Amino acid sequence: MSRHRIQLPLALATRADLRFDTFVGAAARVLADGIGGGHRAWLLSGPAGVGKTHLLLAAHAASKGAIAAYAASGGESAYLALPQVAGSLADVAPMFERHRLLALDGLEAVIGNRDDEVALFDLHNRVLDGGGRLLYAARSPLEQLEFALPDLRSRLAQATRLPLPVLDETQRLELLRARAAQRGLTLDDASAEWLMRRCDRDLGSLMDVLDRLDRASLAAQRRLTVPFLREVLGG
Repeated sequence: MSRHRIQLPLALATRADLRFDTFVGAAARVLADGIGGGHRAWLLSGPAGVGKTHLLLAAHAASKGAIAAYAASGGESAYLALPQVAGSLADVAPMFERHRLLALDGLEAVIGNRDDEVALFDLHNRVLDGGGRLLYAARSPLEQLEFALPDLRSRLAQATRLPLPVLDETQRLELLRARAAQRGLTLDDASAEWLMRRCDRDLGSLMDVLDRLDRASLAAQRRLTVPFLREVLGG
């Protein structure tokens, strides 16, 4: 079992920007209010880069006594990246049965493997029976996932569904400016427009670019101007 005790990358586990109030769009408020209300299970869906992991980690961090790990025990809340334990979920599932909030990312990684689905079915029931809450995230909506275990599909069909749309251009620009400001970076209009034309649409790529610019700006002691962006990123 020890091979599954893989800690979250430090950059992800300590990211102060992964909070409900830094998420662009209405989904953060819907989820935050729903967790505090009567909704016991949630299924977030959407393509890569729309903020599923952001919301799961925000919920995880907002819970008292949260732990940040792929597979660890203890605390009120836990985040588990299912791709890290695909094929052997039964080995680690007992470690997560007693959490008050359990966030399960990358659901599609275990769908289709009957042993994993049986383990997830049991985990789902035990968390809810113990009074806990469950958050799932998947790239595809429930109807497009090919389950090996009908009972698991039935359980997940009872979850509150929250599809996440791809950000439009205005929202991407808002996010870009907000995340730059959190890093102490100032983006003038020309620099923001230059980045918007060259960055991929997904949030992960956008954040990777900002992290790279943050490091380069600090090392060179230079502001984010278009010439500097070209120097760092090319183009």
